[in-house]
Amino acid sequence: MGSGPFLSTRPSDNENDVENGISGREKDKTLRTSRSIKIPNPALLSGAAYCISSCSMILINKLVLSSYDFDAGISLMLYQNFVSVLIVSTLSILGVVTTEPLTWKLIKVWIPVNIIFVGMLITSMFSLRYINVAMVTVLKNVTNVMTAVGEMYLFQKHHDNRVWAALFLMIISAICGGITDLTFNAVGYTWQFINCFLTASYSLTLRRVMDTAKQVTRSGNLNEFTMVLLNNTLSIPLGVLLIFIFKEVDYLYETPLLKLPSFWLVMTLSGFLGLAISFTSMWFLHQTGATTYSLVGSLNKIPLSVAGIVLFHVPTSLQNSTSILFGLIAGVFFARAKLKEKSQSG
Repeated sequence: MGSGPFLSTRPSDNENDVENGISGREKDKTLRTSRSIKIPNPALLSGAAYCISSCSMILINKLVLSSYDFDAGISLMLYQNFVSVLIVSTLSILGVVTTEPLTWKLIKVWIPVNIIFVGMLITSMFSLRYINVAMVTVLKNVTNVMTAVGEMYLFQKHHDNRVWAALFLMIISAICGGITDLTFNAVGYTWQFINCFLTASYSLTLRRVMDTAKQVTRSGNLNEFTMVLLNNTLSIPLGVLLIFIFKEVDYLYETPLLKLPSFWLVMTLSGFLGLAISFTSMWFLHQTGATTYSLVGSLNKIPLSVAGIVLFHVPTSLQNSTSILFGLIAGVFFARAKLKEKSQSG
């Protein structure tokens, strides 16, 4: 979440990808610039760009919500989504990217997905305010468990023993991490588990809605940029409504943070980073494929967790650090198990 607007790959590949909000099934429609410009070792460059933008997005959200003590997560989401809509719309007008017209038929089909998407982003913001980055990355593994169970009941998909073993390790690591967390916050953990449920729901719902949505587009396709535009445009009126419901308007009137140019700079940067994740993830997926993408997404959590502990001076213990490492390894094990399962079924 990322929390930001920002959309990446197949819902089933990685829970961070789901938070970004798009599917890699349309990976053939990627950035035109990546096709026309000759870049030495594009796979390595695109992978590095994806890792940097993904890590930076979570860290900068943590900075805004915790270090700046900004108590308006919905407003942060709304601003990030607005920046994303502005950039994609501009690129579409200039002809750099292609997007489908947002017709009423398409909007009606997409609204259920968008409601879950907004809830996913907001709960991610709320949890980041109370939980350190390392524990957030470990607890996100619960999303994989929920998604696997949902696939089994909704799509009659059966997983092999390696996948279930990895899921069991994830549950154990999350429990151990919570028990040994020196900065444990019940409110933050509650928001994070709700976020895991919504992220899994988003993944499962997106699969059902995508085919229907394609049928109501003019071209019969639904590329990543259209989904970015759909999710973020529809989230704006819902976000405005939620700002009033959660009384963030009163807070925004009173907080001195909105008078700080540095704060606006960080806020705007978070919006650009959110969109950067969508570009770099599509570029990386196009250069490598879902297999490498999924593994890198799991490995990416390790430096992110370390950076979160160091940059935000999170108090930790040997037991908690061990449980975090255990959870990260379990995530890599899960990615490898899923890839083997996919190769055998293919």
